Amino acid sequence: MKLRSALGLLMLLIGIAPLSSQAQLLTARQNFTRKDSLQGNQNAPLRTCYDINYYHLDVKFDIVNKFISGSNLFRFTATRDMDKLQFDLFDNLKIEKVLYKGKELTFKREFNAVFLDFPGTIKAGAKDEFTVFYSGNPTIAKNPPWDGGVAFKTDSLGKPWISTACEGIGASIWWPNKDQMTDEADSILISISVPKGLKDVSNGRLRKVTELKDGYTRFDWFVGNKINNYNVEANIGDYVHFSDSYMGEKGKLTLDYWVLPYNLERAKKQFAANVKPMLKAFEYWFGPYPFYEDGYKLIETSHLGMEHQSGVAYGNKYRNGYLGRDLSGTGHGLNWDFIVVHESGHEWFGNNITNKDVADMWIHEGFTNYSESLFIEHFMNSKEKGIEYVHGTRRAIQNDQPIIGTYGVNKEGSGDMYYKGGNLLNMVRTIINDDEKWRAILRGLNKTFYHQTTTTEAVVKYINDQASMNLTPIFDQYLRYKHIPTLEFRFENGTATARWISEVRGFNMPVRVRTKGGKWKFITPTTRVTPINVQGLTKENLEVDTLNYYIGVLVE
Repeated sequence: MKLRSALGLLMLLIGIAPLSSQAQLLTARQNFTRKDSLQGNQNAPLRTCYDINYYHLDVKFDIVNKFISGSNLFRFTATRDMDKLQFDLFDNLKIEKVLYKGKELTFKREFNAVFLDFPGTIKAGAKDEFTVFYSGNPTIAKNPPWDGGVAFKTDSLGKPWISTACEGIGASIWWPNKDQMTDEADSILISISVPKGLKDVSNGRLRKVTELKDGYTRFDWFVGNKINNYNVEANIGDYVHFSDSYMGEKGKLTLDYWVLPYNLERAKKQFAANVKPMLKAFEYWFGPYPFYEDGYKLIETSHLGMEHQSGVAYGNKYRNGYLGRDLSGTGHGLNWDFIVVHESGHEWFGNNITNKDVADMWIHEGFTNYSESLFIEHFMNSKEKGIEYVHGTRRAIQNDQPIIGTYGVNKEGSGDMYYKGGNLLNMVRTIINDDEKWRAILRGLNKTFYHQTTTTEAVVKYINDQASMNLTPIFDQYLRYKHIPTLEFRFENGTATARWISEVRGFNMPVRVRTKGGKWKFITPTTRVTPINVQGLTKENLEVDTLNYYIGVLVE
């Protein structure tokens, strides 16, 4: 989720959040260090030398002292002969030891990277494992989910209410792992021990609850599908549980809800009104929910929300809209719960399809922002209202920097990845001009890249191939440059010409124009002045489809 800088501006305008809550996200950082590369370089040899198969994360939360301790088992396959590797853990957390075949391994730390030495060569293709034992006071989340870490809060009755949220900053802020997006664990067992009387709710399915002798209770949750690191969660509180089910495209999907006791009745009403309509809409547009085996959960949290796979964090206070407000200004956003819809949309885009490098985070956020428009279209049975909604969100676009960030240094691009990304996808749909084909493309993306990590190039190529169109220049302009293209018209001596003003060489986006009140007609200007053939078109009666197209228009 983490509606970054664009939403930060909008929140300032409508009075939801103070400036300080977005300070980190509103600051463009271009001077990168070795620390950035150690975290962000997906292709570092000591990271690509092994493929994660399985984790067993086993952590105890000492809530009084805001202290955690435990271990993580790494099971992996060597991708080549190796005797060293890198894993990650923030340096404010102490590594007690690393065990391999019953013996301690030597390691060294550099910033948040840990370099591990094995006693001999592990051959390519071999499966092996080691366990990291660690402890310490984790980074306290100052304003989750935007400024992440572990949030040690209390509910309104004064009982402990703890949650983790670490998108962007990295999962190694609270647990040791191979902290990169390209390598998802095939499965994970999450064991969280909490003081007796509290419950932990994590991803996947609850396998076992064990009363420990030291006054703690351990909750074992198993995720059987691939999962990216930042999605792994712990949520600790005085939770109560209720459940339902949904008959979807792959059969029966379990729906589980964990909320604070005094919100139980509100939760039953709000979730009943939103979850099944959301699933129905998104399965229609995107294909089956990607994690039937692990189920679908909503977990009440003290922070606003996060797309934790199969265990969506929910903090929208059981209100429609975004904390009761409509981000589009159209009124259409007040008919549904923003956090239920947006965060669940990430189950398809973000959790099913995952970017390899955070520089391509628009794949998560642009498509999920656009999913809100598609939800409205399906839920309200109105394509027009869906388009009006995505158009209305333009008021938060800043055009401050490119949407795609810097590769290899854990650097996201502009917060425009949300609203500008959503408007870009609506334009692509308009250009393709075939709604069944567009729906097939969206479903095909989720099938083709099912449980995979991918890149901008691969996603754009897939859309190009399925649409039988070269849309790459359009994606390049909106993703790789901060400015939007301008469509310039000239009317001279009874002749109309047009051209695109764009940074992209060969930019030739088809666009809809008409005489006032007439039928829309596609024209395809280039960056060169080109005559346009629209009968009866004059400077006075020209209309450009700026509802569907996020462009500048200049008429001379």
